Amino acid sequence: MFSYNNKFYKPDNILKKILKMDWLLLFLVLIVCIIGVGALYSAGDGSLNPWAINHIYKIILGFLIIFILSQFNINFIMNFSVVLYVFCILCLIYVIYFGVGDVKRWINLKYFFFQPSELAKISIILLLAKFFTYYPNNSKNFLYNIFAIFLVLTPGFLIVNQPDLGTGFMLILLGFAIIFVNGLSWNIIFSTVLVSLISLPILWQNLLEYQKYRILVFLNPELDTLGKGYQIMQSKIAIGSGGIFGKGFLTGSQSRLDFLPEKHTDFVFTLISEEMGFVGSMLVLILYFVINIILIREFLKEENVTNKILIFGVSFLIFLYVFFNIGMVTGLIPVVGAPLPFISNGGTSLITIFIGLGIIQSIRVSRNV
Repeated sequence: MFSYNNKFYKPDNILKKILKMDWLLLFLVLIVCIIGVGALYSAGDGSLNPWAINHIYKIILGFLIIFILSQFNINFIMNFSVVLYVFCILCLIYVIYFGVGDVKRWINLKYFFFQPSELAKISIILLLAKFFTYYPNNSKNFLYNIFAIFLVLTPGFLIVNQPDLGTGFMLILLGFAIIFVNGLSWNIIFSTVLVSLISLPILWQNLLEYQKYRILVFLNPELDTLGKGYQIMQSKIAIGSGGIFGKGFLTGSQSRLDFLPEKHTDFVFTLISEEMGFVGSMLVLILYFVINIILIREFLKEENVTNKILIFGVSFLIFLYVFFNIGMVTGLIPVVGAPLPFISNGGTSLITIFIGLGIIQSIRVSRNV
């Protein structure tokens, strides 16, 4: 069992800690963020307002969060894992009854909107890391695994009830992946898969009509080309029309003529593909790939089980964001409303990823200072 030390690194040697940070990782993240600013500038028809300038502010805030978290020992940060989880659960309950928006996913904090379902992903990573540290060598214990699954399903079902099926499914996938890496019993895995398959008809009956229709349109976009299938049809047209080198910056016809909905959020990768072509799209994907390779390297280098779980969780979360977003805009999965990390215009989701990277930097600095 790994013990937690309540002491944290006081900022008496800030420069030394900053030098121990993974600057290659931060540089690559900055490059992706700059691509995001350019894409949002294009989405705003060649103007910093309203999206690009806000994105710049959030990027600055995000890097500030990374620097602040890197100054604290990871053991100190872990002390807040249970508090953060409980806070997210309470917020998810609150948003069901008092949330704002067409679907109740946000809390209005006057100056900005807070989406607790995004922060819940980080809380799951922290809580499971703490849980598996305090109760090691129990991966084959049935009740132990069931309780871990319960910790994941509780916020997952609250998010699905908002309703936000995509985000809820992503959080559950994240939690199950962490439990699996920790050594989840194969008997429980097969049992869970079997129960899930048996429950599919029940799940289908409990889906909202728009959710059912969204799945049917995914299977056949031509079913409603002017309605639910419009987004994905226009997205495929825009991606295909980009060719090898794209139509050029600020010259994408689908985005310029407003054929492409949500070009500043969920479908920003489509805008990049149209204007920068296959080459630009591959550049973005390669950057994400290298970022995850760096995180995997940290995972393999780390010996502390708690830290390995945290690194894996953050790495897998970034992978899920990229997979869901690009899979959605290319028609490989249904439209689920997943932002593209560091590029899409968004508040809580972007800050959540920066918090995850701050945790990674804290682990690295704690190990090397």
